[in-house]
Amino acid sequence: MPGSSFGTIFKITTWGESHGKATGVVVDGCPPGIELNEAMLQNELDRRKPGKSTASTSRKEPDIPEILSGVFNGLTTGTPIAIMIKNRDANSRSYAANAQLFRPGHGDITYKAKYGIRDWRGGGRASARETAARVAAGAVAKALLSQYNIDVFAYTLALGGIKAVHFDLDEIHKNSLQCPDAEAFKLMEKRIKQVKKSGDSIGGVVEVVAANVPPGLGDPVFDKLDADLAKALMGIGAVKGVEIGAGFHAAEMTGYENNDQITETGFETNNSGGILAGISNGDEIIARVHVKPIPSILREQNTIDENGEPYVISTEGRHDVSAVPRINAVCRSMVSIVLADHILRQKAVQCRSSDQPHGNNKNKKAIK
Repeated sequence: MPGSSFGTIFKITTWGESHGKATGVVVDGCPPGIELNEAMLQNELDRRKPGKSTASTSRKEPDIPEILSGVFNGLTTGTPIAIMIKNRDANSRSYAANAQLFRPGHGDITYKAKYGIRDWRGGGRASARETAARVAAGAVAKALLSQYNIDVFAYTLALGGIKAVHFDLDEIHKNSLQCPDAEAFKLMEKRIKQVKKSGDSIGGVVEVVAANVPPGLGDPVFDKLDADLAKALMGIGAVKGVEIGAGFHAAEMTGYENNDQITETGFETNNSGGILAGISNGDEIIARVHVKPIPSILREQNTIDENGEPYVISTEGRHDVSAVPRINAVCRSMVSIVLADHILRQKAVQCRSSDQPHGNNKNKKAIK
């Protein structure tokens, strides 16, 4: 199947299914000499691991990564990095009863239309289980970005209609929902319990921030940095909308209100989200990711089977009440992967430019 790879120079290809033997990723294009080990991967995967919040599934996957290639003596070698994560707690029996039914909100009906066959065990490739591979790849990207002092972090901005009002970044690490507002966290927890009791699910909003991003990343037409970020984030299964900077609110503003006026010390505001004309401007890159409710719910819903016959379905199995906050790590990883790719693309441009015999490069700021 096409569409399992992402990136231009820093390129990832994920593989595996929800209830298969394993899932994993091949990362190509990572430069040599970067410190990388399985503990670094584990640290990122633990952020996505199930069972860490009241919104999480009861499926217990340790998500232990195994580096198969591309690393020697704790350093990347410049060759493809293959990472495998074995599935240890897959239980397909709860899906068997609905194997011939199309679950509302899932890709069952579209996968069948496209391929003529589908893996009904938890959704196969369409399952959120695939995102473990993305987080592993994001750990590799993070190791590369650390060479440039770029830091990417994510937190829960809203969940089930409850929004964070106060922002204490230290609070993100103090509660299980990774919310920067302690009071909002309590209300979110209460909301999760109510929805879980009713057999339903909820969505939320994740905010991702990239700090210390140098100016000059991205291209002004089809390869805009914000366009690549939007594609990367929209490529996550449960994501239905992405905003950069002021985002949707910019449509309600005047040009005077939306423009980030420039002073001797920098921009007065950051409505652009750190990107102008598709190119980073040196300010913080800010993206908000709108996540739909988990489609697997216990409440009865109308559907049809593969023969078009009507049925009433209740989705059994072990499911999250919300993809947030586990999806936060996935969003962070995809932003890191895009930035790593654009860092290497910019280096390639600068190398080509420095090779020109008549160019005047003395005023250029190189990404070293």
